[in-house]
Amino acid sequence: MPTLFSRIIAGELPGRFVWRDPEVTAFLTIAPLRPGHTLVVPRREIDRWTDTDSGLLSRCMEVAQAVGKGVQRAWDAPRAGLVIAGFEVPHLHIHVSPVWDMSDFDFSKAEPEKDQSSLDDAAERLRAALLELGYEQARDTDRD
Repeated sequence: MPTLFSRIIAGELPGRFVWRDPEVTAFLTIAPLRPGHTLVVPRREIDRWTDTDSGLLSRCMEVAQAVGKGVQRAWDAPRAGLVIAGFEVPHLHIHVSPVWDMSDFDFSKAEPEKDQSSLDDAAERLRAALLELGYEQARDTDRD
């Protein structure tokens, strides 16, 4: 059975994509730690990051780094945080979020966003920052 993330990637469920390439996608989480909290997800279903081949893991980290630069720019954050937890969905995903201090990593504070337009605004803001940084993978993310 496909994972929740595979269904989002396939377009069966909605997602606010900010990156698409042949191997990796990135979309905003519906329960952000902060505005701009993004999930970097390989298209291939792999449960544990430790089971991922080094080439795909490297590509995921390259995309996470690009998204990190984008969230720092878009929200003028001093840092971009990165977490690989792996408990929520059995499909490798890297959390990337603008952060100001360690309290920004408290996942117990993450709640589903009630204002869907704020997610749309955050996605647009991050796509614009990624494009400004020269990442064309942020263009036309509504199509595959």
